[in-house]
Formats: sequence, structure tokens, C-alpha cells
Amino acid sequence: MDKGKQITGAAREELMREMKKQYENGLSIRAVAEAHGRSYGFVHQVLTEAGVPLRSRGGDRSHRRLEKAGRSQR
Repeated sequence: MDKGKQITGAAREELMREMKKQYENGLSIRAVAEAHGRSYGFVHQVLTEAGVPLRSRGGDRSHRRLEKAGRSQR
């Protein structure tokens, strides 16, 4: 798809499903945006429209707290 071109209808639904799947499989919004040649803001908007719960900045840090406490995550 051409950068900056408006995406509507079935094409937007398909793109939404693909971006949602990628994000839920661990890619960052920035990585999804780069893969599709779209902006961070566009991907954020599409994921929000899709009802995807967005992760907080910095990813999952719970394992880092466990490591600092001298415990293994497993």
C-alpha cells in the first residue's frame, strides 16, 4: 500500500487484523509500523479501533524485578 494513502473498507479490516496479530505476538507498535510502511500514530489508531489492549511503554519488566531480587522467573 502506498504511504499516506487512505485505507478504508475491507482493506482496512484486513490490515487491522494483520496488525493486531503482529502486535499480540509481541511486535512493538514501531515494528508493526515499519513492517507496513505506516506511521506510529496510524498503527496506534488502528489497534485502538480494533479494541486491542495496548502494552505500557518499555515492555514487560516483571522479569527484571525478579532478577534483581535474585530469583529466577522459571
